[in-house]
Amino acid sequence: MNLQQREMRQQDVEACGKICFHAFKTISEAHNVRPDFPNEQAGIEFTQSLLNSPYVFNVVVEEDGKVIGSNHLWEYDAIRAVGPITVDPRVQAKGIGRILMQAVLERSEEGAGVRLVQDSFNAASLSLYASLGFEVREPLVLIEGVITGDRKSSTTVDVLRDDDIEGCAKLCRGVHGFDRTVELQHIPPFLKSFVARREGRIVGYAAAPLFWALNHAVTETEDDMQQLMMAASENQQISFLLPTRQSSLFRWCLQKGMRVVKPMTLMTTGKYYEPKGVYLPSVGY
Repeated sequence: MNLQQREMRQQDVEACGKICFHAFKTISEAHNVRPDFPNEQAGIEFTQSLLNSPYVFNVVVEEDGKVIGSNHLWEYDAIRAVGPITVDPRVQAKGIGRILMQAVLERSEEGAGVRLVQDSFNAASLSLYASLGFEVREPLVLIEGVITGDRKSSTTVDVLRDDDIEGCAKLCRGVHGFDRTVELQHIPPFLKSFVARREGRIVGYAAAPLFWALNHAVTETEDDMQQLMMAASENQQISFLLPTRQSSLFRWCLQKGMRVVKPMTLMTTGKYYEPKGVYLPSVGY
């Protein structure tokens, strides 16, 4: 194979978007799981949004001048996030995924924190990431549903305002040891971010509970997280990644009628801080 690695260009978007759709579709159907992208157009639009972002490094691999895979490194804040990494299903198991992963790892500073989330049933990707130095940190589930019920708590929830950002950053640093301020500021405007308050103080926030891939959340207590999720739902479906070691929160979600879509795994390399509170990761970290 005549392989070449380079940064993504505008003319690559359509091919990369189609590969993204078919790669996820192939592995999902093999395990009887709903694909992450409903059609090729969704994959193309998502790839375009990554290329448009000044905070995402995008790389492709070509074979004889034809794009056969891509990867992305999210560089919003101090901790980097990888993905999605996708390879044309017709050329799987030929080392292309390793080339794409090495490209983004080489771009990261030595020892820097880099994270990703992978489908737990995908043995090939799990093995690849482990061989590159990633460690398993959290078993996760993608969970979704409409949460109903009365909210009875001293915690109030409203939509995030610009002047809430520093309070959210402080809370995130207390839980994770770092903040995600730039990422939070660039959540697409059609996705609402929510803030939980108690006695005038920010005690939690959720970045995008209507779309699991971009959501992350941190709160002081489990009740604060429950109040956030109930307020965000309000008769509409929410979705997020839930660390299953937070077992009582997991049970609460199930009791509220949410359902597990699939199991996933949070993996990291470089700096890692054990969370010191209740949290939900995004698809990257």
